[in-house]
Amino acid sequence: MSVQERVGVISSLDTPEWWPDSTPPMPGRELSGPHVWYGEDMAQTDEWIYALSDSELSEINEALNGVKNRADDLLAVDKKDFPLPTFGPVIENLRDEIMTGRGFALIRGLDMANYTKHEAAVLYWGIGRHFGEPRSQNGKGHVLGHVQDLGYDVANPTHRGYQTTIKLDHHTDSTDIAALMCLRAAKSGGESSLVSSTTVHNEMLRRCPELLDELFKPFYVDRREEIPEDKLPYYLMPIFNWHDGKLSAMYSSLQVKITSRHPGVPELTDKQKRALDMIHTLAEEPRIRLKTSLQPGDIQLVHNHTIFHAREDYEDWDDPEQKRHLLRLWLCPPAARELPIQFQGRYGDITVGNRGGIVVPGVPDRAPLDPE
Repeated sequence: MSVQERVGVISSLDTPEWWPDSTPPMPGRELSGPHVWYGEDMAQTDEWIYALSDSELSEINEALNGVKNRADDLLAVDKKDFPLPTFGPVIENLRDEIMTGRGFALIRGLDMANYTKHEAAVLYWGIGRHFGEPRSQNGKGHVLGHVQDLGYDVANPTHRGYQTTIKLDHHTDSTDIAALMCLRAAKSGGESSLVSSTTVHNEMLRRCPELLDELFKPFYVDRREEIPEDKLPYYLMPIFNWHDGKLSAMYSSLQVKITSRHPGVPELTDKQKRALDMIHTLAEEPRIRLKTSLQPGDIQLVHNHTIFHAREDYEDWDDPEQKRHLLRLWLCPPAARELPIQFQGRYGDITVGNRGGIVVPGVPDRAPLDPE
């Protein structure tokens, strides 16, 4: 099958409206705004950290007491079931800052010593429902995820890096907002790293504009065996997407680099490889990235369309009860930016308030209280 014939197959299944007859636009200039920032500057301020007050903690605990006996039925716990009359409006402001401002926030002040593991999961779920609708994070239908080393082999396409101790390079997740709550920290390492993808765009425009051009063209992206109904095991999508005056990114170097394992998918060109390497190089620059150490009780939220996030490798504790453990939510907020049609390849539906996640035929949503 020729490349054009393969594209025809992909078009019929994934993105017929834009590929291959038109090339997505690009801004052609440096971008500005609160979402353009440098890690060295962010490290000098705590404006992105929200410290919970005693009254807000009491309100959260009161809401938890009302639903903690429903831990086995988290999917039925909605925003209205976890009332936060004072902290709720604060969450709306934080969400607005995440979606239209710097692109991330950290909530601090929860004491994990006050909660059982399952109570912490219910609490986190309740707060998350105020930010948005939970979406499935994998082919198992997990809407509540567990980031913990399960001894998996990342070379296996069905295994995920968050289930190991290895370094995770900068990437985005398939949702509007990705949230993590730290239950227990590692013995050492495991720091989080955040980068403004718009800053990366601007730096590439200054240093290597010919490689930036490449990132506005479509790449083959592997679904890693999590294949929606009537879709191929990969899709086509640019890394940078310009739409409605906004730059949105969707990036996973690993998923791009392994896609040629599928019959008919071409190897990356030299220019594509250099463009991906440049993203990696820029994102690792201390001047550009913000490194943070999540403490137990911290909740970190990032806007995937404007933030690349990563994790350093770590050494874990020997005692299973002490091992590093984070809870994860992929959230779809009720108000978000319009996304270009290119995102249909990954999201399927790009409707605001009803998009994102990984949906596999016949797999219902689940909220497991323990890693699996």
